[in-house]
Amino acid sequence: MFNLGLRLRVMVGFALISGSASLVLGGWVYLTFQDLERRLIDEALTAEVQDYRARLARNPASLPPMTATVRGYLLRDDRPDERPPELRSLPEGRSPVSVGGVTYRAAVVRAGDATLYMLHDNSAVERRERRLLAAILVGIAATSLLAAAWGWWLAGRVIAPVRELARRVRERPPSDLDTPFAEGLPHDEVGELAHAFERYLARMRAFVERERAFATDASHELRTPLTVIQGAVEVLQGQGDLDRLTRARIDRIARAERDMADLTATLLMLAREQRSDAATTADCPVEEVLREVVGQHRHLLDHKQVSVTVDVREPLALTVERPLLAIAMGNLVRNAFTYTASGSVTITLEGGVLSVADTGPGVAPQDLNHLFEHSDRSRRATRGAGIGLPLVKRIADRQGWVVAVQNRPEGGALFRLGFGARS
Repeated sequence: MFNLGLRLRVMVGFALISGSASLVLGGWVYLTFQDLERRLIDEALTAEVQDYRARLARNPASLPPMTATVRGYLLRDDRPDERPPELRSLPEGRSPVSVGGVTYRAAVVRAGDATLYMLHDNSAVERRERRLLAAILVGIAATSLLAAAWGWWLAGRVIAPVRELARRVRERPPSDLDTPFAEGLPHDEVGELAHAFERYLARMRAFVERERAFATDASHELRTPLTVIQGAVEVLQGQGDLDRLTRARIDRIARAERDMADLTATLLMLAREQRSDAATTADCPVEEVLREVVGQHRHLLDHKQVSVTVDVREPLALTVERPLLAIAMGNLVRNAFTYTASGSVTITLEGGVLSVADTGPGVAPQDLNHLFEHSDRSRRATRGAGIGLPLVKRIADRQGWVVAVQNRPEGGALFRLGFGARS
């Protein structure tokens, strides 16, 4: 109903119902009054006609009545026609007529060899009808206003529990999952709704506890083996008697360990509802992280004829956790390196926007709007390449950044990560 509040909708509904009922009742009263007035006038005309006919029978020279409300005319063949022109076309019976700008109710009857015209002035009746109509309209307006006021008051009483429940939900801190919603509310539909909220919160509480337990376990159980792997890789890399193939495999393990460590840290940060202020006190240099992730993923271009250009036109520093920035940019770079079989990858940092352009196969037009979703369609579009691009979208949403993709006219895809007001 035009986005009106519930209380206002109830008030308007009361006013409309009351106004409609008053209009119907007022119309019935007005029409009944008109019919009654017409019947009374016809009875008065009948009485005047009968009285004059009786006088005419006693005295043929008797003149028709001529008072303030009744005017009579007698038409005889042996006398001149004194009727007003408006009466000459009137048929026998009762009918309305206007004479000299005045409305009359006319009765035309035969009286022997003469025709009698008896007119009753309707001016007073019309004035009473206008006053009645005005009174009805004022009554309708007053009734509608009173109904609206009463509806406003009643709606306030009725929806008070709903507003109280809404206030409790609105003001409830996310950490408070134990305080009952239904306490103090009536045992009706609103109370049932509050209990439904409580049951839902109970399920949410269990879910949150499972998530917290998982985050805590992941923080300890994943970091410990990653630290062990990192230490072992550093020891192996320090040995000088390794052959080229073995060293390449150890370097691959080191890259995988760094990727896993950054991904674990990023997922744990995203699992927290609020950012850690201690982790974001220092500015993170975007160029330094960018060149780091490019070097980290350059192995994907081994045995490919692909040139990489990193063009930092405007240095930029962000107040952001370094793993988040590294994962966001690293996934875009890795995506370009993975799907570009030949040609070039151009990475540009300018105006607070990171652009990654490649000469790969591009993205199917029907998949452009679904590339950053956690869905089967997104996995098909990226050929099952994991959570990379949806994870970039989660990080961007958390930080207030904007990520977008489009196909290049000359071929390939262009990803943009705009750092916005946080740059």
